[in-house]
Amino acid sequence: MEHFAGLDVSVKDTSVCIVDDTGRLVREVKVASEPEALLAVLANPAYHFKRIGLEAGPLSQWLFGALAEAGLPVICVETRHMRAVLQAQINKTDRNDARGIAQMMRAGLYRPVHVKTLRSQKLRMLLTHRKLLQSKAIAVENDLRATLRNFGLKVGMVGTLKFEARIKELIENLPDLAVLVEPLLIVRRVLREQLGILHRRLLAIVRADEVCRRLMTVPGVGPVVALTYRATVDVPARFRNSKAVGAVLGLTPSKYQSGESSRTGVISRCGDEMMRMMLYEAAQVMLLRSAKWSWLKAWAMKIARRRGMKKAIVALARRLAVIMHRIWVDGTEFRWTREVVAA
Repeated sequence: MEHFAGLDVSVKDTSVCIVDDTGRLVREVKVASEPEALLAVLANPAYHFKRIGLEAGPLSQWLFGALAEAGLPVICVETRHMRAVLQAQINKTDRNDARGIAQMMRAGLYRPVHVKTLRSQKLRMLLTHRKLLQSKAIAVENDLRATLRNFGLKVGMVGTLKFEARIKELIENLPDLAVLVEPLLIVRRVLREQLGILHRRLLAIVRADEVCRRLMTVPGVGPVVALTYRATVDVPARFRNSKAVGAVLGLTPSKYQSGESSRTGVISRCGDEMMRMMLYEAAQVMLLRSAKWSWLKAWAMKIARRRGMKKAIVALARRLAVIMHRIWVDGTEFRWTREVVAA
């Protein structure tokens, strides 16, 4: 007899439900959200698990890795799909959610998601922390600009390196304002220093990574975009073909069809938001800043003339995702001529 399990994971506790292949409830228990506690229940030789499901979440990668390492057939389920299935339940409880997940595993009504390798998780952590420090530093600078403007002090166009000197120049003869501004300048200085440390670490990783160097041969793709793509895709073989990458990253149009109604909407935005933004920025750089011409830029400019620049940038971002996957799989570099066109 085969068994199926559903895990409803929260920060402290996890509700576990085990059913057999007929759907009969075998066991229900709540344990700590720790690999040891879960293995104490699931590693029982009396159970012959075919599938064990848990929802993608903050602890899912950690727990998935521990259960998979123990040889259990664990599956990480896509959050939106699971939520849609579990909404059919009248009462929302952890216990009922675990039951619903177990039945989803038994019936095969689930959509698995890829759990990134440990290296990609660490790369993603680097990228996330770098982006956080960058956003906070920009927020401090914008706040200083806005508050000083109330006193008629205009910072104006000034680079990152000369920003602090410009602020001190403006408040040089205003000691009451200097007392209020100095703490923010100190915070900004520390943020910029630590951001520089993370960015240098990022560049060192990219220089040592052969895949990232090849991805950077694509116009508009720099070190940050290349490393973000590498960490997001993780294992290129998990895509059945290169065209599927655009859909997974939410860069393909959504579709609604029912009866006589059929309409195409905007892009689905269902994938990784950071990667989608990076590809959009890379497409902007290629179309609006890069002076070097290529068949890819010519293709996007034709769309811009017909449909407008915004739609051309989105279309180019999707195609960049496809081309970068092909480059990664084939071990090639971007070709600027029109003879070789990526699918």
